[in-house]
Amino acid sequence: MKRRIAEEVAETALEATPTWAVASVCFILILISYLIEHLLNLLAKNLKKQKKRSLIQSLEKIKTVLTLLGFITLLLTVGERPIAKICIPKSVGETFLPCSGVTLDESVEEPRCAKQGKVSLMSRSGVRELQFLVFLLAFFHSISSLFTFSLGMAKMRTWESWEAETRTVEYHISKDPNRFLLTHQTSFGKRHLSYWSESPIIRWPICFLRQFYESVSKVDYLTLRHGFIMAHFEVRSNFDFQKYIRRALENDFEVVVGISSWIWIFAMLFVIFNANSFRSYLWLPFIPVVMLLVVGTKLQGIITLMCLDSKDKSEVVRGALLVKPSDHFFWFGNPKLLLYLIHFILFQNSFQLAFITWTLYKFGFNSCFHHRTEDPIIKLVMGVLVNLLGGYVTLPLYALVTQMGTTMRKAAVFPETVIVGLESWRARAKKNLKSSSAMTSADNTLSTNTTPFSLTPSNSIGSNNPFSEHVAIANLMNDEHNGIGKQSPEYHKASSFPGFQVCNSSPVFQMESHY
Repeated sequence: MKRRIAEEVAETALEATPTWAVASVCFILILISYLIEHLLNLLAKNLKKQKKRSLIQSLEKIKTVLTLLGFITLLLTVGERPIAKICIPKSVGETFLPCSGVTLDESVEEPRCAKQGKVSLMSRSGVRELQFLVFLLAFFHSISSLFTFSLGMAKMRTWESWEAETRTVEYHISKDPNRFLLTHQTSFGKRHLSYWSESPIIRWPICFLRQFYESVSKVDYLTLRHGFIMAHFEVRSNFDFQKYIRRALENDFEVVVGISSWIWIFAMLFVIFNANSFRSYLWLPFIPVVMLLVVGTKLQGIITLMCLDSKDKSEVVRGALLVKPSDHFFWFGNPKLLLYLIHFILFQNSFQLAFITWTLYKFGFNSCFHHRTEDPIIKLVMGVLVNLLGGYVTLPLYALVTQMGTTMRKAAVFPETVIVGLESWRARAKKNLKSSSAMTSADNTLSTNTTPFSLTPSNSIGSNNPFSEHVAIANLMNDEHNGIGKQSPEYHKASSFPGFQVCNSSPVFQMESHY
């Protein structure tokens, strides 16, 4: 390592480099940058054609993250010399070292610090190595997020055949309300009601194992879909539940690809705990995969708990077993907490993959960062496993189970094209309503000055008024904007959308039933 540092110090300065070499390197970097920008613009245009507004926002979030990490790299480049001139005592510089038995090389220290008998806070070569780590973090975070999300969406496409089955005559016959069954005789009851479901000591290990085999079964999907429909829509509505949860997951993807402030705090803790004194190589690489398995176990347990809750309410099922959506099945009554945990897991896994790649590239397999040759292999396998397990198992399971909360995700009810049309419709209705109010006010003033009688509200905006249609539209959109997504007080209420009459004969529902 000392020889490598000495070679870096002895590198040729830019003033002794041919100008054609500098221009060639700059040209290649600019060409690569333009190529990446062109690919991102093509992706954005494709998403606009498909009317994927939530994914466009996620793409913008990725660009923001890349810009932020690029700005951090720029600050490290500019601050390379000032950071190296910050001097600290040698006793402090020898604490929390990532490798044991490594002595400081005074030849690479700043002369200013060496004269004071101190060491630099970070050497100039260390700052340059840190820039490479930040670049790898940006690369792995973007690639891992896109890979995990694409794998989850591919798994959810297999549910389209289950959703199509709900429109068949056989499915509606199986939900015949004139048929009575005991709870444990239903398909959902047979899967979740057994000797192990009543005992938490046995139930949670079973739920842990289930996420590796049929994490989302057909009977689970159809039962949760039925409970969701009964809680928010008409009994025999044609609501496409599969497309709804797919749109909900697209909205959540914007959170996953971002980097929040609290995520950065944990990233700094990850760097601190990489010190040799913490023996982090024994436990730190396994944190993301353990947390992911805990989240998957919790999601499987929620399905079983909903089945037990339905059994406690009634031993006899009329038609089909009905599960009631509720927030109390989730940790702290907050379904969105699971999304933040998945976000944290994926980022920490990306940080770990970037860190391993950085150490392998800069220091090799036999460096002090890896106590054994198989350590980096185990870490890389754990990182890839988290991406595969998160995308194919945990993410689809999360997308399905979190819809069983008390409230509905209003942003995912309608497709992007319908949302844009409704927002435009609402804006035009409000604009025409203001024009109508201004004209009515002028008519009232004129009538007051000419006759002792004034116009009544029924005359100003009524069934014969050309602006009454816009008034009704504005009221409907206001109701939808303020009340959508709130579950009705009564579980079997026809609709949970104030202002919308969700039934087979409703024009609004007819429009939604095709998506």
